[in-house]
Amino acid sequence: MRNWLLPEYIEDILPAEAARIERLRRRVLDLFEVWGYELVMPPLLEYVESLLTGTGHDLDLRTFKLVDQLSGRMMGVRADITPQVARIDAHLLNRAGVTRLAYSGSVLHTRPQTPAATREPLQIGAEVYGHEGVESDLEVQQLLCAALEACGVRGARMDVGHVAVFRALVARARIGAELEAELFEALQKKDIPSLRELIRGARGLDAVSREALLLLPQLYGGAEVLALAARRLPKLPPVTLALATLKRLAKASTIPMSFDLSELRGYHYHSGIVFDAYCEGVAGPVARGGRYDEVGKAFGRSRPATGFSIDLRELAGAAAPVKPRERILAPAVRDARLAKKVAALRARGVVVVEELPGHEKFRSELGCTRRLAKQDGAWVLVPLTPQPPKR
Repeated sequence: MRNWLLPEYIEDILPAEAARIERLRRRVLDLFEVWGYELVMPPLLEYVESLLTGTGHDLDLRTFKLVDQLSGRMMGVRADITPQVARIDAHLLNRAGVTRLAYSGSVLHTRPQTPAATREPLQIGAEVYGHEGVESDLEVQQLLCAALEACGVRGARMDVGHVAVFRALVARARIGAELEAELFEALQKKDIPSLRELIRGARGLDAVSREALLLLPQLYGGAEVLALAARRLPKLPPVTLALATLKRLAKASTIPMSFDLSELRGYHYHSGIVFDAYCEGVAGPVARGGRYDEVGKAFGRSRPATGFSIDLRELAGAAAPVKPRERILAPAVRDARLAKKVAALRARGVVVVEELPGHEKFRSELGCTRRLAKQDGAWVLVPLTPQPPKR
């Protein structure tokens, strides 16, 4: 048995990639801080009743579960940090006004979300609680754009939908829960033949509802899609409000934006806009977000909420290369002046590696380019020449 092997879709992050991810994490969290977002650190484990409240069936299937040896209750390893942050806002901070929170940490999935994905994504995100207007949706999307720009990604774009459109059509047509679930499944898969068959076989569905539901998969593209939707969809207040929100987002966006009114990701979790951000170098979305006003209600305190999360591993693969810091080698010598020099270099952010006795022949593994040498009583930096092999 190979004890060092890891489970499928679980992997170590080695030094070079770990350094790149950590620098991006610090850069993004610093950006969140100057925008007024406060950092919180939820636990890795929670009782499943709290962890999955208001999140829908999909997150339940992605969550690892285990029995707590202290209480005997079922616990879950978080598959998403957002519900935990909603719980913190609703029950721990208990503020009446707007609250802006940020977070960063690992999550664990029972199955990879895509064939090439890890089951342990590194999630970083920001959420706004207590405001239900389009202004907070605009803020989180602008913050996401700023984060992607700060990380130097190329070709950033956003795909945006709004779950209220489908919900309003279902409510107007008085469609039952079973047919609603089947229509949802067909729209998620973009299965037009199945969608037509379901609509054709639905009893009591009027012509306006049939036409509107069949139109949804065609409402994909640029801002012209919103104009087409406004002309051809029923003039329902939730639809009108949703289209007005999407128009404002399109006008304010600093990156290319497309729209998909049949996109229902997180349908039982989100309550308004949903969006995915893409960039060059990443096959799937590098960030996801949307409005989820109903999660706070599920926690017993109704609070409107909107936000996004970024997959740091995916972001690191697409971000601009980070120039590694120079590494300086310090000799294994006890000297007060040398110690002072090393401390001064480290205070300036220079990496100084102190050599340990007996390891001179392994210097090349340390990645140092210069070393500290004593010249005329002072410690100075000189080029590090490779050690000749010993015979």
